Amino acid sequence: MTSEALPRTTAEADPTAAAKPQKPGGTNWRSIMLWTFTVLIMLFCLFPFYWLINISLKTGSDLSSASIVPPNPTLANYSSIFQNGDFTRALFNSVVVSFSTTILSLIIGSFAGYALARLRFPRKFLILAIVLSISTFPPISIAAPVFKLFTDVGLYNTYLGLILPSLTFALPLTIYILTSFFKEIPRELEEAALVDGATYFQAFRKIVIPLAAPGMVTAGMLVFIASWTEFLFAITLTSTPDARTVPAAIAFFTGSQQFEQPLGTISAASVVVTVPLIVLVLIFQRRIVAGLTAGAVKG
Repeated sequence: MTSEALPRTTAEADPTAAAKPQKPGGTNWRSIMLWTFTVLIMLFCLFPFYWLINISLKTGSDLSSASIVPPNPTLANYSSIFQNGDFTRALFNSVVVSFSTTILSLIIGSFAGYALARLRFPRKFLILAIVLSISTFPPISIAAPVFKLFTDVGLYNTYLGLILPSLTFALPLTIYILTSFFKEIPRELEEAALVDGATYFQAFRKIVIPLAAPGMVTAGMLVFIASWTEFLFAITLTSTPDARTVPAAIAFFTGSQQFEQPLGTISAASVVVTVPLIVLVLIFQRRIVAGLTAGAVKG
């Protein structure tokens, strides 16, 4: 029998077979361990919110129980907070203050960020560093001076008195995020628009702003969340429900029944306040992820 008639081995029949790596037996275990850790981390992060919902469904003696599932679930706490005119007023105040702060922050921050990204002037990076340094100041350090100033000029217990401090701490982050985005947009696109007859403002509004949409959404969401949950200035610069926002209003809650601890109503109000933030993040999650990861990889 000649050598041609001998059966060939698997490696000789398929030269690529020897090059194919064999899957180790531990691959499935690594996958299981990875998913196990992922699920545990998700449960660890979501359990506080579930516990908040759990407490919000309890009243009376059930509030002192540590049961994972409410023994007698009820929506009495939710109906109680919405029957409270101060809470509904506080929700409206939070919407006004948060949206106003976000819109003003995006408008002012977009112009400032575009100037820092495109214009050439000396020490502009020093200016950006000074702007960012403002966000490092603890708000408590300026609460008393701001209280005295706003009381003297008539801004105490007003919407404007709450918007201005929030805007002061929101602008540095907005300017920093948008400056990074504007730097990534090719300058040639604006120059092409100018050649076609567009003004600088038209090029900025119709070319730069749409391309920087992920950064605008990211900055807007961060500013909105910070304004929606801000407590220090809300409690310091207000004295009546006329301008008091939700975080400060929750601090003055009472129980749904007489002599009852307000744990259930506070939990219900906290759930109501948290849900809009979750909905907004879920709606804009693609934009937020794109905004947070933009510029991380260049290729």
